[in-house]
Amino acid sequence: IINNYLGGTQGGAVDKASPSGMHFRDSKRKVDYVLAYHYRKRLARHPAGAGSPEPTHGSASLALVSNGGTGKGCAELQRQDGGQYAPQERPRPPGVEVIELGPLDTLEEEKRLQREEYERNLVEVGLEIEKDPENKSQGLSFVRIHAPWQVLSREAELLKIKMPTKKMYEITEEGGILKTLNEIWCKLTKPLQPQVPQQENTNMKSLSYPFSREKIYLYNIKDKDTFFDNATRSRIVHEILKRISTKARNSTGIGTLIANNVYDAAYPLHDGEYEGQNDDMNERKLLYREWARYGVFYKFQPIDLIRKYFGEKIGLYFAWLGLYTEFLIPSSVVGIIVFLYGCITIEGDIPSKEMCDQHNAFTMCPLCDKFCDYWNLSSACATARASHLFDNPATVFFSIFMALWATMFLEQWKRLQMRLSYFWDLTGLEEEEVSFLSEHPRPEYETKLLQKKLKNKSITTENSNEVRCSLLFSLDEKEKLTWSDRMPGYAANFGLILFMIMLTFSAVFGVIVYRITTAAALSFSTNETTRSNVRVTVTATAVIINLVVILILDEIYGAVAKWLTEIEVPKTEKTFEERLILKAFLLKFVNSYAPIFYVAFFKGRFVGRPGHYVYVFEGYRMEECAPGGCLMELCIQLSIIMLGKQLIQNNLFEIGIPKLKKLFRKLKDERTEPKEMDTNQSKDPQQWDLDYILEPFTGLTPEYMEMIIQFGFVTLFVASFPLAPLFALLNNIIEVRLDAKKFVTELRRPDTVRAKDIGIWYNILSGIGKLSVIINAFVIAVTSDFIPRLMYQYAYSQNGTMHGFINHTLSYFNVSHLKAGTQPENSPFAQDVLFCRFKDYREPPWSQNQYEFSKQYWAVLSARLAFVILFQNLVMFLSVLVDWMIPDIPKDISEQIKKEKSVLLDFFLKEEHEKLKLIESFIARDKQKHKSGIKGERIRAASFCQFNRCRKGSFASFSSQHTEV
Repeated sequence: IINNYLGGTQGGAVDKASPSGMHFRDSKRKVDYVLAYHYRKRLARHPAGAGSPEPTHGSASLALVSNGGTGKGCAELQRQDGGQYAPQERPRPPGVEVIELGPLDTLEEEKRLQREEYERNLVEVGLEIEKDPENKSQGLSFVRIHAPWQVLSREAELLKIKMPTKKMYEITEEGGILKTLNEIWCKLTKPLQPQVPQQENTNMKSLSYPFSREKIYLYNIKDKDTFFDNATRSRIVHEILKRISTKARNSTGIGTLIANNVYDAAYPLHDGEYEGQNDDMNERKLLYREWARYGVFYKFQPIDLIRKYFGEKIGLYFAWLGLYTEFLIPSSVVGIIVFLYGCITIEGDIPSKEMCDQHNAFTMCPLCDKFCDYWNLSSACATARASHLFDNPATVFFSIFMALWATMFLEQWKRLQMRLSYFWDLTGLEEEEVSFLSEHPRPEYETKLLQKKLKNKSITTENSNEVRCSLLFSLDEKEKLTWSDRMPGYAANFGLILFMIMLTFSAVFGVIVYRITTAAALSFSTNETTRSNVRVTVTATAVIINLVVILILDEIYGAVAKWLTEIEVPKTEKTFEERLILKAFLLKFVNSYAPIFYVAFFKGRFVGRPGHYVYVFEGYRMEECAPGGCLMELCIQLSIIMLGKQLIQNNLFEIGIPKLKKLFRKLKDERTEPKEMDTNQSKDPQQWDLDYILEPFTGLTPEYMEMIIQFGFVTLFVASFPLAPLFALLNNIIEVRLDAKKFVTELRRPDTVRAKDIGIWYNILSGIGKLSVIINAFVIAVTSDFIPRLMYQYAYSQNGTMHGFINHTLSYFNVSHLKAGTQPENSPFAQDVLFCRFKDYREPPWSQNQYEFSKQYWAVLSARLAFVILFQNLVMFLSVLVDWMIPDIPKDISEQIKKEKSVLLDFFLKEEHEKLKLIESFIARDKQKHKSGIKGERIRAASFCQFNRCRKGSFASFSSQHTEV
């Protein structure tokens, strides 16, 4: 079945590794894919004095597998296979005692049989493989796979891969002022362009068409070995590996085999080293020099080269990340201007001046029971002045600006995505190709479906293996898992997600309890400095605790989301990815923003009033906002969590964790593999050895997730922190190069995946953009003092200014109404204070409805709600207007797509016409030859007749002979 295993004597001539590390040992066939596995041999015991044990299975120095003919190697293989498949029937060598198989040996034997069957199936579909010799008792071995032209062309036609044809057509450029501006922009940004090979004539584009062997004359095939690039070749082999199955354990595809530890890894090779003194330039080295170094942070990304090397899906991610980073530049500039506006106008802010004025002497009610004394509002002067930096009229403008910014960003991304789709030949991505790639069932789904059929048929143990094998290859596409089959998974998903959300809320509540109890404990301190800095100490430590909890729960939630999606058993990879993203985003969204939501909308809302406070745990008062409002604390909370997540999770974790995993895997391999001399191992490690050490690629979900969460920080609460876009910009400048370096130097080469868009992430971005409008409206209306100030200035102020605003927002309380046991102890001001003030709109104690909500409270509340409705509708209308004004498809791209269809049709007609003319010329020439042949036969027949008459032959004999002629 598998031919051309070379014995030790036969393989001597080709026993050296390929010099490039990218080819088979014949240095001709390119390695398109690599399978890696660990093996462990069963040793035989010799009789006493026979020497050291040797493996029972002989190993060749080199194994080449192809579709060649049978010969000596085949006979040897069959003999070896006979020994491997039925070791008990194998003739026992003299002097060797065979050991009975233990549990580990049985498992290893089963894995070996699965590998042999899988590799035979690979050869049957046309692939060529080369295996490493297993000349140690245990160790790591590689199976290298090469796809010949016949396999590549067949699979490219099946996958409908678009390939360039012979036809080139000109791209029509926009004229007028846009062309002039574009030329100026290109000249200005020329130093920022990466030094990568560009197409000679950028105005010409090759016409692409799905590959077809019947129409092979359409394509510009100069060399069959280089017609399909490395990324396309590995993609084709990966598709074959995914669908090849084995009968053992009903394994479908390489994914199931890796999950069952039959193979350790499967990956395509990088294009060589990314560093080195040699002058051989490859795409990986070029990407490292021009993209994956921090020294080139100022340059644009070589998106086309990224797409060529890593595939469309990863190319779209980096294109999206680049556009997002570029859009952060104008928002950062506006945010800095808003912040500077707050700094400039802080001296002219009347409310903060009144709060800092010592002569006003607003005596405030105690902040805690018994141990806290009455205090002067002027002591909170610093907090009030700092709050003005973020709580000023400019923040309202900035909120509107950021809402429109988010809309414009999404619209611009749609346009860029369409432009990339055109130049990357994704505009005509056929539905058949999409359905073939996305509707192909996952191995786990097929296994679950097979288990269901086995259960329904009540298979006995005697004939279960045969029936399993027959069912595995007879699964009907119409058969699927029903709602009842999925119900346990759905129930587990609902219950665990609800539990995780409650766990997040519990963590937030735990931090609230910490703040309340710590504030109370610090208030008992005899140190004056400690008591005066209670609020700052509690706020800072609570935010740090929140950050640590968020980082820990983020890692837990990522693993839980993946497990929940697996037990749900989605049918296709696309469905699996979308459900995983939704679960992970929901959990991480709640985890990241729950503490911020609490400070923004709940803190200080349910504290009660003096004489009637709300208590928790029978003695601890609910925490209040600072005298300047909760907006400043919201700003601190948002900035520390955002910066902490970016610094620790997005940067330190991304750098440190892969290095630790790599070190751990290396130490594990060194510990498990015995120190044996490998005579066949080359001194220099090959490319597959170097790539195996790298970290496996696990998908783009973590990369997108951290950017989406950051996008939420930038848009959702931007009214409280205008500098958020600036910090996001600084982080992303590093993030782009960090991700680039990770993909080029620290990860195995990912399988190339074709994608037309960024998928469900766009819907999440759009949802966050719409949610940000509502949240910012409530932050401005509820959390900040913008509406109360506006109401006072235009409704209650006697002279239309802000003078008297602080006094207007403070209510009176008769200290004699304090509950027994809550009055301040040992207060020097107790005899002098009759009334204390607290921040709220309530009736004074001399009113009939004392301490009830006043008319001003209801007026301000109505104004808050009215502002939310007005702000939301205005911004939504402007967003829709921007969406309508900016077309999703650029005009020039729309025209080019129409032109491409027309050129393609003309090209087909021309080629078919030339083909038809060629066929007609062949037919005409054939007819002409046929006619000339008949005429010659008749002349020869006439001469033959005359010859017969001269010979006095009969007419009958001539007739018969003429008929034969």
